[in-house]
Amino acid sequence: MAYWLMKSEPDVFSIDDLARAPGGRTHWDGVRNYQARNMMRDDMRKGDLVFFYHSNCDVPGIVGIAEVIREGYVDHTAFDPDDKHYDPKSDPDKPRWYMVDIRFQRRLDRTISLKELKAFSTGKLRDFQLVQRGNRLSVMPVTEAQWKLILSLE
Repeated sequence: MAYWLMKSEPDVFSIDDLARAPGGRTHWDGVRNYQARNMMRDDMRKGDLVFFYHSNCDVPGIVGIAEVIREGYVDHTAFDPDDKHYDPKSDPDKPRWYMVDIRFQRRLDRTISLKELKAFSTGKLRDFQLVQRGNRLSVMPVTEAQWKLILSLE
């Protein structure tokens, strides 16, 4: 099993939206970064666990846990001109974008804020991509040690 962090703006799609979704599940569409796409397409596996992270909000941070329930497949929203994630350069015969399905596991007892995580950026979380300067990826790997440390902050 591997561990991941996925970012979403809570006014676009929040942990509560995931919890309310039918079966607590959704497809994670609209990722338009090649590095993040490659992780979803090539590395995420059914059963992997995901930190759900709220970004671009008053208190950005980890708010919940989800599970990957379907491995990478073509992101059909790229082909729909009426979808906000439409990519006119994406070709169904040579798809450019991929997504995974995730299922809600639980909300954390509290938000573990980015500020709090950055307090560990010179120590045990120094290699954690989220706290590294300039990291803007919406999907990133989390090591098992990082996962355990972060959960211990709850």
